[in-house]
Amino acid sequence: MCGIIGAVAQRNITKILLEGLLRLEYRGYDSAGLAVVDKFGNFNRFRCLGKVQKLIEATQNKNLIGFIGLAHTRWATHGIPSEVNAHPHISEYIIVVHNGMIENHEQLRKELISCGYFFSSETDTEVIAHLLHLKQKQHGGSLLEIVLQTIPQINGSFGIVVMDRRNPTILVAVRIGNPLVIGCGVGENFVASDQLALLSIANSFIHLEEGDVAEISCDKINIFNVMGNIVNRNEIKSHIHYDITSKGNYNHYMQKEIYEQPTAIENTLRGRCKNKEIDLEELGVNIKFLKKIRHIQIIACGTSYNSGLVSRYWFESLANIPCDVEIASEFRYRKFQVRKNSLLVALSQSGETADTLAALRLSKKFNFIGSLAICNVLHSSIVRESDLYLTTKSGIEIGVASTKTFSTQLTVLLMLVIKLGSLNGMNLEVQHNIIKAIQTLPYRIEQVLAKDKMIEEIAKDFFNKNHALFIGRGDHYPIAMEGALKLKEISYIHAEAYAAGELKHGPLALIDDKMPVIVIAPNNELLRKLKCNIEEIRTRGGLLYIFTDQNTDFKDTYNMKIIQLPYVENITAPIFYTIPLQLLSYYVAIIKCRNIDQPRNLAKSVTVE
Repeated sequence: MCGIIGAVAQRNITKILLEGLLRLEYRGYDSAGLAVVDKFGNFNRFRCLGKVQKLIEATQNKNLIGFIGLAHTRWATHGIPSEVNAHPHISEYIIVVHNGMIENHEQLRKELISCGYFFSSETDTEVIAHLLHLKQKQHGGSLLEIVLQTIPQINGSFGIVVMDRRNPTILVAVRIGNPLVIGCGVGENFVASDQLALLSIANSFIHLEEGDVAEISCDKINIFNVMGNIVNRNEIKSHIHYDITSKGNYNHYMQKEIYEQPTAIENTLRGRCKNKEIDLEELGVNIKFLKKIRHIQIIACGTSYNSGLVSRYWFESLANIPCDVEIASEFRYRKFQVRKNSLLVALSQSGETADTLAALRLSKKFNFIGSLAICNVLHSSIVRESDLYLTTKSGIEIGVASTKTFSTQLTVLLMLVIKLGSLNGMNLEVQHNIIKAIQTLPYRIEQVLAKDKMIEEIAKDFFNKNHALFIGRGDHYPIAMEGALKLKEISYIHAEAYAAGELKHGPLALIDDKMPVIVIAPNNELLRKLKCNIEEIRTRGGLLYIFTDQNTDFKDTYNMKIIQLPYVENITAPIFYTIPLQLLSYYVAIIKCRNIDQPRNLAKSVTVE
C-alpha cells in the first residue's frame, strides 16, 4: 500500500520525486523519505515521520542534486511509524524502497545477524537491503544479477526498486504481487507504484507483469522474468492529465468526488445505453458466452464488497440468476464448491487489491466458466488477468474513502444485470424502465446533493457521539453497511449496520437516547415492515434519523428526525440513498476535525493481505 517513485535522468530529479510522492500519498502517509545520488556518486538521504509535506520542508533549503533517486511514502506494516523505519533503507551502498510484505523476514534477519549485519529498523525492508549487499559481497556481479539471485530467497508479495550508489545509472525494479509501472521519457525513465505519480512527466507507460524484473537506465529499459530471460511488454499511451487531481473549489478530495458522482455516472453510461438497450461492446464476441451463465460468484473487499451485496438482489430478482458474494480474503482460505456455469466477478476500485487479485488467480484452478473484472483502472492487474472486464470510467479517485467508485460500480453492475436478464428473457418493458431510471440517475443525484445544507445541519448532532447504528431492509441493507463504513472510516465513530429485522435478536439492547440510529427508508414494498422496526426503536427511547422519500408520511417527533429526499425510482434507489450517507459522514468528520482525505491507519490501494 506504500507509494514508490524512482527516477534516472540527465537532470536533477529531486523535485520530480517529491511531487510524485505527493500524488502517491493516498497509498500511505505514516512517514516519507527519499535518497538521491548525483553523477559523481555523492549521496543524500532524508527521512521523516509524518506526511510528505514534512519531507518537502525538511529538504527545502538543502540544494539537493540527484540524477538518480528513490522516494517512498509509507503505510506501516512491520515496525511502527517512525523516522528510523521510513524508507529508503540502506546497506552500505545498496538502497531499497519496498511495497508489500516479506513473509520470511524473521528467518532472514537471524541469518543476516549471524553474518555480522546490524539492523537499525524494525522493518522487513531492511532485510532486502542487507541480503542484496551480502549477495554482492559473496558473488559480485551487476545490480541486476544480484537481484535475480536474491529473489528466490524472499517469500511474500512485494514491489521493490533498488539502486547501487557506486553505479548511479541503473535502477532495478521487481514486481512480485505488488504493482509497478515504468514511465518512459526521452533521455530519462521513471518507475512508480501507480502511474498517477508520473502523469506530469510521462505519457507512455509499461506495466510490469507478475514476476517481471526491470533494469532501467536513462535511455534503456530491459525487462526479464525471474529466471533472467528477456520478456517483451507493451508500451501504452495514457491520455489522463495530471491536473485532474486538483481539488478545484472544494475543501477536500472526498467532497469533490461526492459532487462528481452525477458526471461520473454519465461517463459510466456513455456509449453503453443505445436504442433502449444495454450495449457492453467491450466484451466483444465473448458476449455470446454470457448466455451460458447460470450463477454469479462475486469476490470483493470493503466498499466493493458492499456494492456486490446490493447487486445480489438485482441478479436474483431481475436476471433470475443465483448470486453469491464473498469477502475475497475469506474466499481464498476456505474450501468452496463451484456451481455449474458460474462466472467469477472480481470487484475492485484500484484493480490491485491483494486479496481480490489472489482470489482471482486461485479461481483459475477451478471450474468457473470465466472471470469478469469490474474496475476503475483499465491497465490494472485484476483487469489484465481477467477473461473479461468492464471499467467504471469514474475518473481518478484520491480520497481514501471511496464514493464515486461505489456509485459507478453499482451502475455497471446494474447494466450487467439488464444484459444478462435480456439474455434470460427479461420483459422488454422492464428493461426499458430500468434503463430510463439509470439514465435519469445523474439528475436525481444532483437533486439530493442540493440537500447538503440540511444534512450538514443534522451532522452537528453527532459531535459528541461515539457510536451509531445503521439499519435497512432488502437491497438497502448493504447501503446501511456502506453508510456505517463511511462514518467509521472518516469520523472514527464506531458504527455498525444491521438488517432491520435483526434488531430484536440482540442490537435492541444497545438502544438508548445517546445512540443515533440511521434508517434508510425508501418508499418501497418493505416500508411497512421497516416502520415496525422504527417503532421498536422509538418506544425504547432511541434517537432516530430517517432518510426517506418526500412522499412518505413520517413526521418529526422529539426523538425522530426526518430527512426527506426527492423522489427516485426504486431500482436505482440504493445508489441514490448512498449519497446523503456520504454527505453525513463527510460533515460529521469536519465537525470532529478529522483528516478526511487521509484517515488514520488507512490507505487507498490495499496491496497487502
